[in-house]
Amino acid sequence: MTGDLTLANIGIIFVAILISMGLHEAMHGYVAHWLGDSTAHDAGRLTLNPLKHIDALTTVLLPLFLIVLGAPPIFAAKPVPFNPLRVKYEEFGAALIGLAGPFTNLLLAIVGAGLVRLFLGSSEFVVTSLVIFVQVNVGFFVFNMLPIPPLDGSRLIYALVPEPVQEVMARFEQMGIVLVIVILVVLMPIISPILSTMNSAILRILLA
Repeated sequence: MTGDLTLANIGIIFVAILISMGLHEAMHGYVAHWLGDSTAHDAGRLTLNPLKHIDALTTVLLPLFLIVLGAPPIFAAKPVPFNPLRVKYEEFGAALIGLAGPFTNLLLAIVGAGLVRLFLGSSEFVVTSLVIFVQVNVGFFVFNMLPIPPLDGSRLIYALVPEPVQEVMARFEQMGIVLVIVILVVLMPIISPILSTMNSAILRILLA
């Protein structure tokens, strides 16, 4: 993605982020609604409209800044609200809501990779756009599966650990995306190679 970063590619990345992020966040809301919680619907977040989910800093500026630097892209949107007390299956229901977002991105990446193969040999612009779309969605998937509250991967941890650990995680979660950024800054030498390796491994499988 960063090898030939033209103005056109930046535009493609931005559009891919909007589409991928909109579907990611909408699926959180749809799964929550399916499990009995109407919080996202009541807040107007049960929508595919990406503009409803944008956070200017973490959705637009942060990933573009990292891409320009050649670092793995990190994306985050405004979290879709849900009430775990109204969700079926308790913490396991909440885990399904959390995992719905990143696994939607993984599915989009798989579909995008299939389209890359379908359009190989045709328009270079189309193929490049599809490859970028795959890369963006893999970036969404890998980053959001980190088990750091409030990222989606932490919801699976909530469902598997005892209540005292859940309470500690809940206190950390109140810090929101600030905690994630602090952890990434402090542990970047450790986390960055992990993110890069996971991104590269999945992309090799999808685009080999």
